[in-house]
Order: sequence, then structure tokens, then C-alpha cells
Amino acid sequence: MTNVQDITSSMTLPEKRAIASLASIYALRMLGLFMILPVLSLFTQQLEGATPALIGLAMSIYGLPQVLLQIPFGLLSDKFGRKKLIIIGLLLFFAGSVVAAMSHDIYGVLIGRALQGAGAISAVVMALVADLTQEVHRTKAMATIGVSIGFSFGVGIVAGPIIAASFGGIHGVFWTTAVLTLLAILVIIFVVPNPQKTKLHRDAEFVPSQMSSALKNPELLRLDYGIFTLHLILMAIFVVVPKLMRDAGLEAGSEWQVYLPVFVISMGLIVPFIILAEKKRKMKKVFIGAIATLIVATGGFALFHENLVALILLLGVFFCGFNLLEATLPSLVSKTAPGDLKGTAMGAYSSSQFMGLFMGGIVGGWFNGQFGVTAVFIICGILASSWLLLSLKMQEPRYVANLLISIETMSLSDAQDFSDKILGVTGVEEVVLRHEDAVLYLKVDNQKLDQEQLQTLMNTHIHEYEPAI
Repeated sequence: MTNVQDITSSMTLPEKRAIASLASIYALRMLGLFMILPVLSLFTQQLEGATPALIGLAMSIYGLPQVLLQIPFGLLSDKFGRKKLIIIGLLLFFAGSVVAAMSHDIYGVLIGRALQGAGAISAVVMALVADLTQEVHRTKAMATIGVSIGFSFGVGIVAGPIIAASFGGIHGVFWTTAVLTLLAILVIIFVVPNPQKTKLHRDAEFVPSQMSSALKNPELLRLDYGIFTLHLILMAIFVVVPKLMRDAGLEAGSEWQVYLPVFVISMGLIVPFIILAEKKRKMKKVFIGAIATLIVATGGFALFHENLVALILLLGVFFCGFNLLEATLPSLVSKTAPGDLKGTAMGAYSSSQFMGLFMGGIVGGWFNGQFGVTAVFIICGILASSWLLLSLKMQEPRYVANLLISIETMSLSDAQDFSDKILGVTGVEEVVLRHEDAVLYLKVDNQKLDQEQLQTLMNTHIHEYEPAI
């Protein structure tokens, strides 16, 4: 018998356990990465063979294996199992952390960071989330993972300098990362439930046959360029700003006293703009304003990077723009991509993000070594300006959310009939039927959606289409 889904229901306890445990795995892994950001460029200068270009590469080389291996990991998990691939990825990440922790020259750190990047489990974790949650709860589950990443970023940039000051510099940070990775492995083995079945989830997984559709969509390509640029600028700035603050008089080990208030205050300041973008439907204006904020920050860094107070204030301005864009870009991808193309669109988006991280270290390190720090900020400002010009032409996004409905046991003709009726519900703007996946992919306007009408239709017609026994 087909289970009638309740679109207003809360997650079940097993679902909550699965999401919490997978979010913790994501958080533990990302925490280790984010702790490196504010300290790696400071301590790698002391390593044998270090040059500005190699320091930048050491910070960013992690991103290249992510680009190359993230999609293959996801595809392999369909065949060999999600948890096995996650464990393999975490073991690679652990090995990279240990190699980097034991290295006393820049080349060992480069190898370690590359090995860390080879543990490209992001897509597999998202697929496992989809395996362990009902279709109607999928969007909430993905949002929880997103929150865990944001939390890890804030904790990481604060904790990194504290751990480095207390436990032997960058080596202590890498050892801490290795320990966190072991904890994540224990969670995936002993806490994360085993899925009852594994199947393709087009809302959460990359589908190779759909790649051309994602690449033909100019709005999605514009967003891919945006996340590439945003993370290039982030990495380039962290290549040079930590040392600039030290040179301007910030005491070693006290960096957390800058990052903590800067991050917390910037997060508080962007909340009204997120509400304005989503609830008041001013997404494009807020989005463009956030990019303009990056331009102001990079321009200010170029002019006032020798003054500690100015550096701290500008770091706050930068994080206001960065955090706002980091929150709105995935939302825009979700709104823009058709429901059954979302997983592929997010795969391209994620690859663009990691490529931006990789290029950011190269740009920051090379320009710093060849032309000085001012050149780093100028090139970042130019890239942000190109993004702004490109975004002026973006379409006003549709204010829609994704909703999935299972249609297991329905015949194709019944599913088509059911799909047509759902399209007539107030607030339902798009329905894509994927009978081979036994799912309807909906785009709904939550401010207009008549949930009672939709639920009544589901209650009535799910049983109507039950196969005879």
C-alpha cells in the first residue's frame, strides 16, 4: 500500500537522527578545513622551501582534487554504497591531515592538503541524506546541512588561531583536524543509520546525462561564476590578510579576538537583508548590494592595509558581503533549477566553488609574490566588479521552493493524471514527473500554496491509484 505523505508533518525520530549525525560529519570535516584558513599562510612561511606562490598553493590545492573527484565519488556511491565511500573519503582526509602535520617543508604540506582534498565526500553525504529522508522532508534536511556548514565556518576561523597558538602552530591544527576526522568516521560507522534502499535522487545527486541542460542555462552559469568568484576572493584575502594584521601590530595568538566579533556582528547585520530578500522578495537588489559590498571591502583593503583598525573594520565589511552571498547563492540555484535538475545544478555549482578556492590561493600567492599585496586586492576588486556587471542582467528569481511527492506503485498513466491535478493546486507553479524515480518534483510558492488543498488531493488520489490486489 502506498504511504500517504503529510506535507505539514515533522521529521520522524529516525530522520532527525540521520540528519543530525550526517550534519555532524559534514561539520567535523569542514571545521578542520576552516581552522586552516586564518593560520596557514602565517605558519607556512616558516617551512623550508616556502615562497609566496607555494604558500598560496598550499592553502588552495585542496580545491583541485575536490573538483576532479567529487562527482566520481557520488557516482561510485550509487554502485558500492554511500557509507563505504564516505569512510574511504574520510580516511583520505585523515591521511592528508597526518601527512601535513608531520611535514617540515612546504612540499609535505602541499601533499597533505592535496590528500585532504581527495576525500571528496560532499556529494555522497547529500545522497545519503536523500536516502534517509522522506521526499516531503528533503528540503528541510538539506537546509540543516547548510546550517552546519555555516556554523563550522564561524567556529573554524575562531578556533584555528587559538589551537595554533596553544598546540605548536600549524602542526597542532592539522593534528586536531585528524582527530576530528576520526570522530567523523566513528559517527558514520556507529551512529548514521543504514538506508533501507539506495536509489537515484535527482534533487540531491549529479546526473551526467543532465549536465548539458545545466550548462545551457545562463542563469545557472551566472550563479556558478558568482560562487567561483566569491571563493576565489575569500581564499586570496586569507593568503595575505592574516600576515597584514600581524605586521600592523596584532599580537600573535590573538587573532580570534578579531575573527569572533567580526563574524558574529556580520552575521547579525545580514539577518534583516536575508529577510528582505526572501520574505519581502527583494532578492536581486540585496544580491547586487552584497556584491557591491565586496567591491568596497577589496578597495578599502588596497588603500588601507597598513592600518590595523582599518583592516579589522574592512574585514567586517567583507564578511557582511560574503556571509550574505554565501546564504543567498544556494537559494538562488534552488529557485532557478528545475526540480529534477537541482542535484546536477548543485554539482556544477559545488565544482565551481572548489575551483574558485583553488584559483584563489594561486592568485593570492602569485600576485603577492610578484607585485605585492595591493595587487591581490586590486585583482579581487576587478573580479568582483565583473561579477556585479554580470549580475545586473540576471532575471528576478522565482520565489519558489522545492517539494517532492512520492508516487510509488502508480502506473505511468495514473501518475500523469495525478501530476495534472496537482498542477491545478493554488501555489503550485511547476510539476515535473519522473516516473522512473517514482517522484513528482514540484516548485511551489509558499506564500500562496494552499497546503490544505494539496494535502486533500494527495489523501484522496493516492488511494484512488492503489493497484488492485
